Amino acid sequence: MEQKLTGMATKSIFLLSDATGETAENLVNAALTQFGDVSVQLNRISNVRTKNHVYEALDAAATEHALVIFTIVNRELSRLVHDECEALGLTNVDILTPTLLRCSEFLGQTPNETPGLLHGVDDEYFRRIDAIEFTVRNDDGQETRFLNNADIVLVGVSRTSKTPLSIYLAHRGWKVANIPLVSGIDPPQELLQLEHKRVVGLLINPERLVELRASRLRNLGQDPRTAYADFEQVETELKQAKTFFRKQKWAIVNVTGKAVEETANEVLIKLKLK
Repeated sequence: MEQKLTGMATKSIFLLSDATGETAENLVNAALTQFGDVSVQLNRISNVRTKNHVYEALDAAATEHALVIFTIVNRELSRLVHDECEALGLTNVDILTPTLLRCSEFLGQTPNETPGLLHGVDDEYFRRIDAIEFTVRNDDGQETRFLNNADIVLVGVSRTSKTPLSIYLAHRGWKVANIPLVSGIDPPQELLQLEHKRVVGLLINPERLVELRASRLRNLGQDPRTAYADFEQVETELKQAKTFFRKQKWAIVNVTGKAVEETANEVLIKLKLK
């Protein structure tokens, strides 16, 4: 992953993990959002479980004078990474060890030091797989007869981020269905029969929606000057949608200018699932 800004030299961050490295990458990405003018290359190195692998990774990091961030549960290997970084003059951050030590003190137990437990194949893993499969099958109103099996149902007009938001939530274990609102077409009866506490209506600013729809039409090689991307038409659609949501007593989330993670968090909070 690379975040670049023209005119700035790119800095490197090496992420070392004895598992997938996803935890470290998510944390670093969250931290980087606090730095507006950055140009960073992230190098994720997974399954670092031998001394030779440590040496190889840190030799590469040294050639780029990189910052090294690591999540390694084995204390001996974690210490090796730290010591080698110090010897090479590399700034380094051990994310996991301080947390493990504090948890060990608090719980009165010694950690297992087994890599990859977070992403192991367990009941939670299979729950996420089931959620993803359900969400894909129930995208864009494809299988309304199964709506009652959904944990979350997203409703909105075209281009309100229903699908990406559904998939994001599914990867976190929620079964999600999404239903498009189309002018002149009644919503499915299965939707109206659902408990309102499971449904969220998605809104967006009309100006932004016009931009998104016009862009989609251009990408499809079509004329963007159609009713689909007409401001007055879009504004009417959104007003009707908002009225409909309120009538059904559904929670409402405005997705304008929000990352999918932020919108998902708001959805879960409004449905009292978090």
